[in-house]
Amino acid sequence: MSASIVIRGATVVNPDSIAVADVLIVDGVIAAVGGSQQGDIELDGTGCFLSSGFVDLHTHLREPGKEEAETIESGSRAAALGGYTAVVAMPNTDPAQDNVETVRFVRAQGVAAGLCEVVPSGCITIGRLGKQLVPYARLAEEGVTLFTDDGTGVQDAQLMQRALMLGKQLGITMAQHCEVASLTTGAVMHDGECCSSMGVPGWPSIAEEQMVRRDIDLVRTTGAKMHFLHLSTAGSVELVRAAKAEGLPVTAEVTPHHLALQDELLRGFDPVFKVNPPLRTAADIEALKSGLADGTIDAVATDHAPHAGHTKEQPLDTAPPGMLGLETALGVLNTAVAVSPQQIASLMSWAPARIAEVSQRHGRPIAVGEPANIAIWDTTTVWTVSRDHLSSKSRNTPFHGMDLRGRVRHTIFNGELVVRDGKALK
Repeated sequence: MSASIVIRGATVVNPDSIAVADVLIVDGVIAAVGGSQQGDIELDGTGCFLSSGFVDLHTHLREPGKEEAETIESGSRAAALGGYTAVVAMPNTDPAQDNVETVRFVRAQGVAAGLCEVVPSGCITIGRLGKQLVPYARLAEEGVTLFTDDGTGVQDAQLMQRALMLGKQLGITMAQHCEVASLTTGAVMHDGECCSSMGVPGWPSIAEEQMVRRDIDLVRTTGAKMHFLHLSTAGSVELVRAAKAEGLPVTAEVTPHHLALQDELLRGFDPVFKVNPPLRTAADIEALKSGLADGTIDAVATDHAPHAGHTKEQPLDTAPPGMLGLETALGVLNTAVAVSPQQIASLMSWAPARIAEVSQRHGRPIAVGEPANIAIWDTTTVWTVSRDHLSSKSRNTPFHGMDLRGRVRHTIFNGELVVRDGKALK
């Protein structure tokens, strides 16, 4: 029997209401909302919002294969500190998550860490090589609902069509990394004015938009569900907006860094700002924000991508792309975009829980009888990001030295307090 927890004075955020109330948690579930409650552990929620825990659709935990950059335990701790009670683990591990054994390993390591639910995704193709489809039915039986070759887009349109047809039959979702590889060979940053002045190979917007357009056509043909990972261009936003207006079953995410950072930051050739897809222009950022505002983009996902120092700290053309994101996501979103508490909860909890198909446990209303997967956070605390004080094993945050507004105070996972006053308890 776990200790009961009462959170006092927080503003409870639900889809249909927002109001100050005490919340009592007993034996892993919400036992009371409102009234005067007593618990074994008392948490101060004054000045904070209390919502269902955040759900990240896009987390690279690196284990198995690159434990020097991150482990499932260290990544789970970073997630909990960021208010996440569930993260979808991307499949570009070694071995890849294209088989039952690796999926079981990833899930079991998450259970052992006990800091958040680690939800394994599956590959679209074996080894993410774009040649042969994985055994979707077997992986679906293991509870895998989201499939992606993230890091590489599926280049073969016919193969992608077959994947979507099978996805339709099984009720699973394909999540596409939209990149036409032949257009990005050797590219290191957005192909624009800044890139031209630096004399480095550019990454054109059309490389993303061509695949978004192709896959929307395939969705129209197959009727299958498609989730678009990390949209980064104005053109992609327009394509998804039109697809949704048509009633097609598509969803999309954007990362905090694509909302806050632009390509000009690469003028100093610092590889910490190198990411895939690349940072884009101010006009692209405004289009992404508009996509959030009108519902074209459903969710904010971190694309948390740790890299060990000896791999990331290389010349810009050879350094791997990727940035940390779990611990800074709330602050970056709240600083970069004018969002209400309910919008934050929708973008970071309710919608991603539905897309990942974990909404029986996460993204739930704050109501009696519901699972106690909860984040308590504020939108006013100003803090300075330090790469040396993050929980990840890696240090490749582009926000080092930046002031962010908004931070997670407490996180409760399965009724257990895992973060208290901004400190991990495990």
